[in-house]
Amino acid sequence: MAILDPEADDQKVGGVVDRITQILSEHGGEVSNVDRMGRRRLAHEIDRRSEGFYVLVVFKSEPEALHELDRVLLLADEVIRFKIIRKAA
Repeated sequence: MAILDPEADDQKVGGVVDRITQILSEHGGEVSNVDRMGRRRLAHEIDRRSEGFYVLVVFKSEPEALHELDRVLLLADEVIRFKIIRKAA
């Protein structure tokens, strides 16, 4: 799950999704679903923002890919917050 700047247009959202997909494919992972949930109200303000554009990406990958994905999302200016959750088998 990634929360982007609420003013993000389709091009910025697509760029973030493309980066995530590229990183995962480079490390042998695959994206099974991308859900652009749209603009939603945040539970609490983040950097004086009360809304964010939510994107949910469901994928399978090796653990090594998560380190690179974490690094790239931390450096992305358009990403306000993100969370990588491992689904139990």
